Amino acid sequence: MSAEATRTIVVTRMFTDEAGETHFGEEKVEVTEKNFAPPAPAMFMSNPAEAKASVYLLLPDGYFGDLHPAPRRQIMTLLQGELEVGVSDGEKRQFLPGGSVLVEDTTGKGHSTRSVGESIVLVAQL
Repeated sequence: MSAEATRTIVVTRMFTDEAGETHFGEEKVEVTEKNFAPPAPAMFMSNPAEAKASVYLLLPDGYFGDLHPAPRRQIMTLLQGELEVGVSDGEKRQFLPGGSVLVEDTTGKGHSTRSVGESIVLVAQL
């Protein structure tokens, strides 16, 4: 293992521009090879981000939340179900289990959320 081995991962991000429109984007995150959980083999890890809280959300089948800004900066990871998320610029994306998004649209028009099936989301509030 080389202590300097690095790679890059791409993370989906929702953000608000200066005009108040919300957009999807991709952010590159550098990960470095570390001994995260010895004696398990080394793996690649990002720099830590302080989490203030974490919650699970259960969205019933058919749940729909129209355009709204996020209550705080957070990372949302879908554990079960399917979500259709739309941003105010008109783009929509489908998220399946394992899909994750860095949510930073805490101002402006925001995003909408539709649950297809019962969906469970793990939210890490930053």
